[in-house]
Amino acid sequence: MAESIPDLRGVPKARAYAELEAHGDAVLDGIDDAIAGMATIASLVHNAFGYLWTGFYRVATPDALLRVGPYQGSLGCLEIAFGRGVCGTAALERRSIIVPDVKKFPGHIACDSRSRSEIVVPVNGARGDLIAVLDVDSEELDSFDEEDQRGLERMVSWFARSGQ
Repeated sequence: MAESIPDLRGVPKARAYAELEAHGDAVLDGIDDAIAGMATIASLVHNAFGYLWTGFYRVATPDALLRVGPYQGSLGCLEIAFGRGVCGTAALERRSIIVPDVKKFPGHIACDSRSRSEIVVPVNGARGDLIAVLDVDSEELDSFDEEDQRGLERMVSWFARSGQ
């Protein structure tokens, strides 16, 4: 069954994320596969907001290494060590990070030179363990704020709720 993804650009963020979260929950109803969830959430967020890159870096080696997972956009970095770049820092510190200007983030890893701002959100599984991070890059400066953080954190809470 083909699902259409709503274009939520221009919609107030709180309403946009609520709509997107409901859409994601409906599409993923009955699914208990983390990779399918990552692919679906990446596609929903990427297409609803028109970002440059949207995807997941999965924990390949706990507390040490992230490896690219399902994503939308140009090629991503294949592996990122914990503590390196925005994704590795978010994984190491287990917290969401908003970067208004990636050129001002010490140690930023430029997987795509068009990236200007970024948000990374940790993804916890049902046992509370870190299973991935969600990385979203924009071609525009200062694209993300606390409303994006709250919305994306709610979306990735699907993994814990679905028993991943």
